[in-house]
Amino acid sequence: MVHDIGHAANSGDREFVAFCMGSQEFCVDIMGVREIRGWTPATPLPHAPPYVRGVINLRGAVLPIIDLAMRFGLGLTEPTPRSVIIVVQVHQQVVGLLVDAVSDILMTSEASMQPTPDVASEMAKTFVKGVYAVDGRMISIVTLDCVLPVTEKAAA
Repeated sequence: MVHDIGHAANSGDREFVAFCMGSQEFCVDIMGVREIRGWTPATPLPHAPPYVRGVINLRGAVLPIIDLAMRFGLGLTEPTPRSVIIVVQVHQQVVGLLVDAVSDILMTSEASMQPTPDVASEMAKTFVKGVYAVDGRMISIVTLDCVLPVTEKAAA
C-alpha cells in the first residue's frame, strides 16, 4: 500500500520503504534499497561488532547482515517468519539490514519532514534525520550513511 503524505505531487516527492523494529517504525529512502528478502540465518564472523549478525550468500556475493535494532541500541532482534533483510547500498558497500517487517511504501515531499526533536540523544540524531507523521503514526527517517561506523566505511 502506498501512502501519499505530501501535498501536491511534484519533483520534490520521494518514496520511502517503511519498516518495523519492535513497536517503532522507521523508513529509508527507496533509492538506497536494492531488494527486500526474507530472513536467512547468517554465518557469524569472529570478532565482529555485536550488531553484525554475520554474512549470507546473495547470488554468489558475500553480504554482511546488520541487526538494525541492535545498531540503534534497541536490543537484539529475534528473527521470526515475518523478519526481512532490506538490502541497501551505503556508500560503496552493499549490506543487509535485519528488521522485524516491512510495513509500507510512503510517498512524501521533503517539506513534510519534521526535524529530529532537540530532546533526542546525539545517538538518535546520528541515525535519524527527521520524522514523518503518517495516519497517526510517527515514522523516523533513517540516515543510511550512518549505519556503518566511519572506520568500517573507510575499510569498505
